[in-house]
Amino acid sequence: MLVPREWFRVDLTQERWRSQLKTFVDRQSQGRGVSADLTRSVWTALRNTAEIGLARGAMEFFLLTTSQDGGLPASLLVSLMPLGDATADPQEYATWLARRESQDDVAGRQVSVVDLPAGTAVRLLGATSLEFRVHMPGGTGYLVLSFSAPVTGMSGPMELLCDAMAGSLRWVM
Repeated sequence: MLVPREWFRVDLTQERWRSQLKTFVDRQSQGRGVSADLTRSVWTALRNTAEIGLARGAMEFFLLTTSQDGGLPASLLVSLMPLGDATADPQEYATWLARRESQDDVAGRQVSVVDLPAGTAVRLLGATSLEFRVHMPGGTGYLVLSFSAPVTGMSGPMELLCDAMAGSLRWVM
């Protein structure tokens, strides 16, 4: 998968992921007049996101580094989701997810099935998030690409960028 060079990569499979995350936060706040409280808040939010992601099979965490105020404009969490109770058929899985999304009290995400070069994927679009669940070869599960854009929202150029990143995913056999 191609990720623009402006995105900072944190390898969650390595023990040093916390220090990589700290490096990112320090670089983002350096020379920008960012308060210590905001820096600490960003560090805590990113650490918590990484820890929750790790508990759910996350392997990589990408962070967009173009913010001028020390905030986080966008991120990508890449996770492995074993099949478990989920169906291996992406269309059936999308139908099940759409039903679940429509039952939520808050406005659910738009669920669709898309064909990517890496295979069929379930695409879930929300106001500030975009998720692709790409069916993995061999029926072992789904590779989950979870994009988040809390500052700009997930529309226009950000949605197009995330679609392009997901569209660059290829399996190497």
